[in-house]
Amino acid sequence: MMSTTTPRRKKPAATAVIAMSALMAGLTVADSALAQRAQQTGRRASVSQGPLINRVVVEGNSKVDKAILEGELQVRARTSVNQAAIDADVQRILEIYRRQGRGLAQVTPRIVDLPNGRVDVVYTIVEGDKTGVKDIVFVGNNQVSSSRLRGVMQTTETNILSFLKSSDVYDADRLANDLELIRRYYLKNGYADFRIVSNEVTFDAARGGYVVTIVVEEGEQYRVGNVNIDSRVPAVDAEALRGDLSISAGSVYNADAVQKSVQAMTRTVGRQGNPFVQIRPVGTRDPASRTVNIGYVVEEGPRIYIERINVRGNSRTRDYVIRREFELGEGDAYNQVMIDRAERRLTNLGYFKQVRISNEPGSSADRVIVNVDVEDQSTGSFSISGGYSTADGFIGEVAVTETNFLGRGQFVRVAGQLGQRSNGVDFSFTEPYFLGYRMAAGIDLFSKFSDQTRYSRYENRMTGGQLRLGLPITEEFTLTLRYSLYQQDLEIPNDEEKPYNDCSAPIAGYTRLANGAISTGAPGEVASRNFCQGNGEASLAIKESQGETLTSLAGLTFNYNTLDNTRDPRNGFYAEAKTDFAGLGGDSRYFRATGDARYYREIFEDVVGIARVQGGHIVGIGNNGSEGNDLRIVDHFFMGPSLVRGFATNGIGPRDISTVDSAANAVGGTTYFGGTLEMQFPIFGLPRELGLKGAVFADAGTLYGYEGPTQFGVNGGTIFAPDGGVTCNTNPNAPQNCINVLDSHKIRSSVGASLLWASPLGPIRFDYAIALSKEEGELQANGTRVGADRTQAFRFSGGTRF
Repeated sequence: MMSTTTPRRKKPAATAVIAMSALMAGLTVADSALAQRAQQTGRRASVSQGPLINRVVVEGNSKVDKAILEGELQVRARTSVNQAAIDADVQRILEIYRRQGRGLAQVTPRIVDLPNGRVDVVYTIVEGDKTGVKDIVFVGNNQVSSSRLRGVMQTTETNILSFLKSSDVYDADRLANDLELIRRYYLKNGYADFRIVSNEVTFDAARGGYVVTIVVEEGEQYRVGNVNIDSRVPAVDAEALRGDLSISAGSVYNADAVQKSVQAMTRTVGRQGNPFVQIRPVGTRDPASRTVNIGYVVEEGPRIYIERINVRGNSRTRDYVIRREFELGEGDAYNQVMIDRAERRLTNLGYFKQVRISNEPGSSADRVIVNVDVEDQSTGSFSISGGYSTADGFIGEVAVTETNFLGRGQFVRVAGQLGQRSNGVDFSFTEPYFLGYRMAAGIDLFSKFSDQTRYSRYENRMTGGQLRLGLPITEEFTLTLRYSLYQQDLEIPNDEEKPYNDCSAPIAGYTRLANGAISTGAPGEVASRNFCQGNGEASLAIKESQGETLTSLAGLTFNYNTLDNTRDPRNGFYAEAKTDFAGLGGDSRYFRATGDARYYREIFEDVVGIARVQGGHIVGIGNNGSEGNDLRIVDHFFMGPSLVRGFATNGIGPRDISTVDSAANAVGGTTYFGGTLEMQFPIFGLPRELGLKGAVFADAGTLYGYEGPTQFGVNGGTIFAPDGGVTCNTNPNAPQNCINVLDSHKIRSSVGASLLWASPLGPIRFDYAIALSKEEGELQANGTRVGADRTQAFRFSGGTRF
């Protein structure tokens, strides 16, 4: 075995150790030209002196830059051959490859004879494949499980899915970042005395990979005792700053919350005209009570100004993209808190491999120069995605995404989807700093087709676009202004395969008789189908909505997010509220409000409880601004498993029971609300790296309030005025001019279990739910029920990207 440690520190003593080993062991390269020359002349080859070196050559390398390798070599041209130095260079090259995750690399030195007693020293490299991390071992972690700590890390262990990922390849830089993530995790969860005692990376040749051993000292978990603000600046009121605190007495100590509080108070005092004021956090531990008393000292800082900000290393990203992440500029008062904040912002952009901000003295004692060193990385991606869901069937997507378009920090995405029951194209563009301000302006263009005939008797094509402007109010709260203009083209299929409109428009070759029967008109023929309703006729409400509908609406989105992790949240709160007003031209006129809130709380380690509530309401607006105008069917809410699992798409809510297949004629509602309780947990016995979790859940909710027209011309067409003088016929065996809507307020509920897989191909979820309560439908005279909800016990959704 051979050991190497993760930190990127050079080992200057290694050369002497290796050279001494070579002197004691003699020649280690049996086929070297130097040894052959010694045998031919009968003299012992000297390891201290030899022929003069003409040049030193490195060959076979493609994964590591030649300049990096040559910079580490001790053997130089115009010096004498020294076998010990050659062997030491071999070990240096191998060490470089091990740090790059290629522990199986091989290096063979050769000495090539030249005229005039000179030689070339050649290092031939066989790089081999990248070497994986076979095991990550933690020692000293008594409070937090090893599996949880592995989940914090970006580095993962090799497993059966390794061919789909690269995170299991040993990378010294990534592992160094993992150590910082582990430290931050402990400090965020109250372990104020935590420290990493040591870390060692050992290459196990027998297993063909690395074993990472991390020794930690956790200490005790602390809670917050007193929280005080001590203002030593007369112009700053300490009590006025309490609203900026992100931590309170009695809560678990959180170093991130302490830092956020410092940043928020620093910005506040800066806006009050105190640019030189500094806020310094002070913590006093009480091991007996396991509490930390936190104090924030507000004091005058040194009067130092930023003379210049140098941006270096950005070969692609424009200077202004980097400079705008600073809340300070040249000539402003220097503030280390704001400098640290800028460094985090630049790192979180994802444009750079590394970001480092340093200072150097300026032209005078009260001046400082800020140096920003970055290294650009690729920000574009081409992806091919595929997936399947019980609602949309199989679907594939091809997308091109660039998060730093032309080095301007702009986001661009172009994608196309093709599936069994849906397809479309969309384009998205976002400028994160609109007009030089921290406002995200964007445009979305789209055209999407969806086949709803499995759940409703129509197909819909939506084409349009959206303008948006995001305004960050605080770190957690964002306000987005939206304007949308889109056209919906609703069509009812009417052919042999999907004869959903043949009562109004008989299919070519067939004639609708007076009693509703369909016939080809052949002599003596018995009607091949009893009546046009019997093969799945669409509701008159859907027929009335056929054709093109233009919608012009303006809206607001309020977003509040305190989640600890947006991809796999464990703690925090997320809420989104939307309001929309349609009627700025176009055909639709309504006011709509929707909301969705989710609360996450880790109950036990790796066991997360989730509580969710959602709801919405839409009301039609008359031409004079009054309420009560009928809504188009395409404006209604349609709900199913997104509200209550265990029900099919469009499976709950108002239905037209004047049709024979009322289950497939949902007409939507104006009001919905629902709630969910869910608990997610790891599956016992399975390695965490597989990304499998289980869940149990309970859902409840309802959809009601159809506000569309119910009176029509015969078989659709002109809508009758609701003047009370209309005689309605809802008999499906005869031409109709009205519909009968079963509009139930019944609460639907279900319980079930889920399997969640955070696979390398994308998130996949399996839900199995049993409906506990549902709308059973209306009992007819013939003993049948119509208008019942449509249940669907199993639901699958998933996708992939490769």
